[in-house]
Amino acid sequence: MLTASQKVAIALLSLCVTSINLYAQSTDTTAGRTIASQELDVSASKGWFDTKIDLHGGAKLRFSATGKATYPADASMEGKTRTAGTFGPAGLARGWADLIHQYAVGNAGHGALIGRVGTDDYAQAFLIGESKEYDVPVAGRLYLGLNQSESDAANATGSFHVKIEILNQGSADATTAGGPADARIASITADLVNKIPRRVTDPNGKPGDMVNVLIVGTQEQAVDAFTSAGWVEVDKQAGNSAMNAIMDSLEKKDYLTMPMSVLYLFNRGQDYGFAHAEPVKVAMSRNHLRVWKSPYTVEGRPLWCVAATHDIGFERDQRNGGVTHKIDPAIDGEREYVNGTLSATGLVVQRDHVTPKDPLTTAMTATGGEFHSDGRVVVLVLKNAAASTN
Repeated sequence: MLTASQKVAIALLSLCVTSINLYAQSTDTTAGRTIASQELDVSASKGWFDTKIDLHGGAKLRFSATGKATYPADASMEGKTRTAGTFGPAGLARGWADLIHQYAVGNAGHGALIGRVGTDDYAQAFLIGESKEYDVPVAGRLYLGLNQSESDAANATGSFHVKIEILNQGSADATTAGGPADARIASITADLVNKIPRRVTDPNGKPGDMVNVLIVGTQEQAVDAFTSAGWVEVDKQAGNSAMNAIMDSLEKKDYLTMPMSVLYLFNRGQDYGFAHAEPVKVAMSRNHLRVWKSPYTVEGRPLWCVAATHDIGFERDQRNGGVTHKIDPAIDGEREYVNGTLSATGLVVQRDHVTPKDPLTTAMTATGGEFHSDGRVVVLVLKNAAASTN
């Protein structure tokens, strides 16, 4: 006869095993050896599948997948090149029609097995295919799915059988979910923050977008953080834009690098422009930002200034009556989008929100659109690697 305390202990142990949902556990932590594993089926007719596996930052996973899924032929697409047929975890070769669909992993096969760690808002999806070893950048929940649109899932049949092996559990102290918690950064002083201009200007010196993100890191580290987070560097010239669009279309890739206008900070145009966008909507709707290297350094590394906005459509340019992009007036949302996507890479080691002595809370863009903010600037300190250069 079990005592009440024994029954409670057994119930708690059962709950723990269910929530972790792992089996084949071992105390062997030798590199490359499986210390825990799970097998599950991912349906082609569903969206993201919650594996219920919560991972530490620094964990290492190995995936292997088998199975078949099918997209039926669509009579309404007769004569066009929509990809259809039966395929394995590597997915179908991309067709012309795939260029007008939004897939989580832009240039991977249509219907390929993919994964992500963390929320759909910020986590960068990655290709798994038939097999993959993956280093987990930050703590979070593991999700699996297919590289497809919602309309694909509605008509798809079949599933993939996936084995997930944990090769390294990582560390509970490595990173918190979504990146480091906000904490004061001693090297980011009030004096330094107040030296940064609050706004950028157009070529005629008219004030425009707000400087809402500061990044500490070398040039290599900054570019790597953006690209790892799924941001793409935009074309610098319109001529390059046209040629790149043609080449990407010929290769059946999504064209996301449409150029943005030049704005000024520290008396020069931006050093970089980056964008996150849906291929179909890139002309009118995209998360985008401009980056300038400031004249200041923080503990020997450059301080980069970022003006980030979210294009949501078009409006009249009040300077000349032409048509220009309209930004989301709630500009802090784009600040947090940059914060969330970069922090999810595991490359941000410190972050904080700081308020300048003269915070900008409402203003007009150079083209006449209004925006508002709580006035804070997010500061992201990137992981320092000895091999990186300034």
